[in-house]
Amino acid sequence: MFNNSTILITGGTGSFGNAFVPMILQQYNPKKVIVFSRDEMKQWEMAKLFSDEKRIRFFIGDVRDRERLYRALDGVDYVVHAAATKIVPTAEYNPFECVKTNIYGAMNLIDACIDSRVKGVVALSTDKASSPINLYGATKLASDKLFVAGNAYSGEHVTKFSVVRYGNVMGSRGSVIPFFHQIKDSGTIPITDPNMTRFMISLEQGVELVFHAFADMIGGEIYVKKIPSMKVTELGKVVAPNSEQEIIGIRPGEKIHEQMIGEEDAFSTYEYDEYYKILPVINGWGDDPDRIKDGKKVPENFTYDSGSNEDWMTHEELKVWINNNQSKLGKI
Repeated sequence: MFNNSTILITGGTGSFGNAFVPMILQQYNPKKVIVFSRDEMKQWEMAKLFSDEKRIRFFIGDVRDRERLYRALDGVDYVVHAAATKIVPTAEYNPFECVKTNIYGAMNLIDACIDSRVKGVVALSTDKASSPINLYGATKLASDKLFVAGNAYSGEHVTKFSVVRYGNVMGSRGSVIPFFHQIKDSGTIPITDPNMTRFMISLEQGVELVFHAFADMIGGEIYVKKIPSMKVTELGKVVAPNSEQEIIGIRPGEKIHEQMIGEEDAFSTYEYDEYYKILPVINGWGDDPDRIKDGKKVPENFTYDSGSNEDWMTHEELKVWINNNQSKLGKI
């Protein structure tokens, strides 16, 4: 699919883009990979890492700017949409800016991709879009709905849209593992709630889910990878085994358990060996055999959250991952 194709990734200088670009170059032979983002310094730093790679292009631009998107998408076959305003407190204090990027930006990209006859688009979502309790989650839910509906909006055009959804990436900037690692010698680590759990996914697993979505999608599907959970208290024992744990209380806009699939989506959700797929409810697409394939419908009241998950990461599994990714903690 990607061989001899041109792929553009919005927000391409972020954590996801820095994993996606080398993986697509190693596993496929694309004609060109365009990194589209608004941060010139991040582009400068990323360009130095790929100074000998002639297939990469860097394009300064913002998804809020429709005209710039149209220019960037000239000749593009596939798009990965990773651009977003995603820090929860930032979104709460700058709500108009969050809406402009996450909702208006999605609308701009959908229009531009349809008109440019892009073949396929996969948008990155978040656990916070499932039963959202903060503005960031609400804007990403709206974005998900826009990309699903984009398949009807495109009419007779060739463009297909789908979404992948996962939680916080292990070891990413601002996440709990590098934070605990940084303060592990202080003697005390803060725990917001002793019952809190989180999904555990690596950046590489997130990229592979995007690859799978492109290969599998008919249009309108939301893909959710099956991944293990871990209690934050247990995570703290692994990262900072000699530290006391101090309960400080849950933060505004934070959930005790991450949720990827809510009960409301159960009637259109199907299970597969390594992932779930939420099918669109519009136009009868949820009953389409081509979209369902060999999936098994989940039970009526099904939810997929980190607290009721059947798969749990062990201390040893986390230790192995940390040892293998020590140099990346807090930098990805």
